[in-house]
Amino acid sequence: LRGLVAAAREAQWEWSRRSMRERVRALRRLRRRVADCADEIAALVRSETGKVMGEALIEAAGAADQLAYLAARAPKALRPRRAASGWVSHRRARVSYEPYGVIGMITPWNYPFAISMGTVAAAIAAGNGGVLKPSEYTPLTGLRVGELVAEATGLTDLVSVATGDGGTGAALIQAGVDKVAFVGSVATGKTVMAAAAESLTPVVLELGGKDAMIVCGDADIDRAARGAVWAAFYGCGEVCMSVERVYVVDSVYDQFVQAVVAEARRVRTSDEPEAMVGSMIAPFQVEKVERHIRDAESRGGRVRLGGRAISGHGHFFQPTVVTDVNHDMELMREETFGPVLPVMRVADEEEAVRLANDSEFGLDASVWSRDHVKARRIAAQLDAGTVLINDHLINYLMPDLPFGGVRHSGFGRVHGAEGLREFTRPKSWVEDRMTLRREPYWFEEGGSGESTAQALLAMRHARGPLRRLKGALRLMGGFLR
Repeated sequence: LRGLVAAAREAQWEWSRRSMRERVRALRRLRRRVADCADEIAALVRSETGKVMGEALIEAAGAADQLAYLAARAPKALRPRRAASGWVSHRRARVSYEPYGVIGMITPWNYPFAISMGTVAAAIAAGNGGVLKPSEYTPLTGLRVGELVAEATGLTDLVSVATGDGGTGAALIQAGVDKVAFVGSVATGKTVMAAAAESLTPVVLELGGKDAMIVCGDADIDRAARGAVWAAFYGCGEVCMSVERVYVVDSVYDQFVQAVVAEARRVRTSDEPEAMVGSMIAPFQVEKVERHIRDAESRGGRVRLGGRAISGHGHFFQPTVVTDVNHDMELMREETFGPVLPVMRVADEEEAVRLANDSEFGLDASVWSRDHVKARRIAAQLDAGTVLINDHLINYLMPDLPFGGVRHSGFGRVHGAEGLREFTRPKSWVEDRMTLRREPYWFEEGGSGESTAQALLAMRHARGPLRRLKGALRLMGGFLR
C-alpha cells in the first residue's frame, strides 16, 4: 500500500499542475465514459450486490450527474477569494484552496459505484490523487472506477484501487495518505478515526442513519404511505438515508397504517426482471434484520406484514411493517439497514419531534404535511444533516446539496461546494498593497506599542463617530512616522 500511495503522490504532482480547465475536460470525459458504459456498470453492480437493474442504473446516472456538477462548478468553488484585511488596509488578503495530496478513500458495498465514483471525482477535481479501498463485497466495481478514471485522466496511478477486507483499509490509513474519506458503519468509522488520530491524519466520516419520518395530522395520507414504503424498502433498505422510524399523529395513525400495509403488499422482492427490490448483500445483514424484528415482537411490537427471510437463491427478505413499537426496542434505536418499516403512534407533532431527536443518529429526516409553514417549523427543530418536506431519500441525487450528518452519523460533508472543499486545505495569503518604511504595529522606540493599540481600539470600537475619527487619525499618524 505504501507503494500505491507513493505512485499516487507522483501522479498527483503532475495532475495538480494541470490547469483547472484541463481538469474540467478530464471530468467531462469521465462523465461521458460513465454514461456510455452505464449498462455495463449496472450489470456489474447487480452481479456483486443483488440489486434490481433499475437501482443499479441509478448508480451510474447519479455518478454521471455528480461528474457533470463538478465539471460545471469546481472552477468557481475552488477559485481563490479575496478576504477582508481589517484595519491593516495597506495589506491585500486572499484565500486559496490547495489539494491535500493523496486521499485514502474507503467506500461501502451498498452503493459501490455511485459513492466510490463520487468520492474519487471530488478528490481529483480538487487536484488530489488517491487510493480507493472498496468493500470486499464489491471489489470489481471498485476496480472499474479506477479503470475509468485512468482512461479519462491519462494517469494510471492517479487513483489506485486496493482490494481487500478491513485489514486493507486499516493499512491504507497507516500508509501515509494525507486525508481519509470514509463511508460506512459507525463502528468502523470510530476505528478509522482512532487509527487516523495516531498520525493526526484528518478524516471525513459519512456514517449510518436512523432516519425519522413525521406524519402530521393534515398530511396527504395516501401520498405519505407511498413515500414511506418507497423510502423504507428502496435498495432493500440498505441505504443510510432509508426511513427507519415513522412517527404518526394519533388522529391519522390507523388510516396511515392501513395505507402503508396495502402499499407494502405491492412490493415484489426477487431476482426476476419485474422485481422492485432485490437481494440483501449477505447473511449477516439478514440475521441483523431478523434479530431486530424478534426483539420488537418480544417487547410488544406487532408484525403487520412480512417479517421473514425468503428461502432460496440469494439473501431476500420480505418487506416488513411493524407497529406498536417504542424506543425500548432495537428496531427503534439501532440502524437496521434492511426492508423494515416501524410505525409509532404519537399524541402530536411535539412528541414526534422529541422522539425523532431521541437518537444517536442524525442523517436525514422528513416532515409530511399539507401546511408548508408548519412543516418548515417542525423541520427546523429536527437534529439532522438534511430535512425534507413531503419526500425522502431524493436529496442524495441533488449534487449541489451538501450531504452528511450530525452525532453518530458522522461529520464533514460530501457533495456541493462544501463537499468539494473537504478535499482542499485553505491557504491564507497576505501581500503588500503599499510598502511603508516601518509598520505602526512593529516595536516602537522606547515603548510597548500601547499608543498604537489605544488608537486602534478607539478607531474600531469607541463610542460615537467623533471618537472613532480621532482614533483613526492617531493610527494614521503612526503609519506616517
